[in-house]
Amino acid sequence: MQLRSFLLHILTLPILYRFGAIHSVSDICEFSITQKNKLYSYSLASPSETFPHGVLSEDGYYKVSSNGTVIWFQLCDGMIFNHDPPRCFDCWGCGGSSRCGTGCSALMSSNKLGYPVCTTVGRTQSITTDLIDKNNPDKGVVVKMWHQGSELNCSLSVSVICDSKQVQGPKTLERVGGLCNFATQIMHPAGCANVLYTKGSGLGWFGTLLITLLCLLGGYLIAGAAYRFFYLGIRGIDNIPNLEFWASLPHRVRSLFMSLIRRVRGPSQSYRSSYSPVDF
Repeated sequence: MQLRSFLLHILTLPILYRFGAIHSVSDICEFSITQKNKLYSYSLASPSETFPHGVLSEDGYYKVSSNGTVIWFQLCDGMIFNHDPPRCFDCWGCGGSSRCGTGCSALMSSNKLGYPVCTTVGRTQSITTDLIDKNNPDKGVVVKMWHQGSELNCSLSVSVICDSKQVQGPKTLERVGGLCNFATQIMHPAGCANVLYTKGSGLGWFGTLLITLLCLLGGYLIAGAAYRFFYLGIRGIDNIPNLEFWASLPHRVRSLFMSLIRRVRGPSQSYRSSYSPVDF
């Protein structure tokens, strides 16, 4: 019985790992940011009527090359090769020789001494998502993946540019900031954000000014009351600084308010002259 339970546990480990990987990938592919009372939400792997796999390549991978360097990659998941798998040496870090390319999210093949040699560029666990342009969320997002190897630290940045009308795969491959750091771009509707308008949560400049004035007034009253209590020995209600001014403040406000009303409405009948006109 114990042996049966142990074997069942061993058999379910890959399944649990797979579900855990899917959950983490789903989290990676979700990205949102709030700017100027707008919530920009990106869901790269969400299916749609036109693209049931979201931004993921239906072939199981994207492929781009430049100057003899070839990179295979997949966004938001690991790569799958049903045809045309990578044929390069030293693929142990990405599935091994029999399943080369299936153990990572990005793989590079470069020519060394006349032979194609594999280098892992990115892994699913290292994928991060951010805006292409911080000041323009409508432009799209950039998906970055990397891998820290024993000899090289590699990375691949894929800009997913918003294009609601067409899909265009990677055409160019650029080397950025090192021997094993690359950048490319694709155009895809998944790079377009779902925009929701949010209510302003801040107090605004008037609320901030009002709170600042109230804080200054409170500090003035506390400091004045402490000075009069400890240094002048004043007790009771007279301890309030400038008590006469605060006591007369309601009357001053009322007088100012009535004066403004008289200016708007004009003089009332009681303020008009009581003398009757005299005819000569």
